[in-house]
Amino acid sequence: MVPKHIVSAACIVLNDEDKILLIKGPKRGWEMPGGQVELDEPLYDAAIREVKEESGADIEITRFCGIFQNTKHSIFLTLFFSPYISNTLQTSDESLDVGFFTYDEVMNMVTWKNFKERFEYCLNRTEPFVVSF
Repeated sequence: MVPKHIVSAACIVLNDEDKILLIKGPKRGWEMPGGQVELDEPLYDAAIREVKEESGADIEITRFCGIFQNTKHSIFLTLFFSPYISNTLQTSDESLDVGFFTYDEVMNMVTWKNFKERFEYCLNRTEPFVVSF
């Protein structure tokens, strides 16, 4: 059997006030922008594209954070870090709301599965990580 994997890319985006960009998705609530990597698309490009599509923000990735691997569903989520560069935030088909929030606000707003853990790992570690669950 040939393995099939889903590869996603997401990004923690910080503005000049060190506030974190969140999007409110229709199914999972508040989360960092991100989504599935398209065929022949580099991971970095996928993260940049997903942030732009879901929030309207322009970014430039400065750091690879790590990987969350869901072994049961064969999903690999690659996580990146970026400062907010420019553009007006806007919602999309994939986001009901968009905004910048403090770390404490993020920890209260994000409620879906291990999404809080993703923020904690990316913001509190300097070395790349791999988390399997």
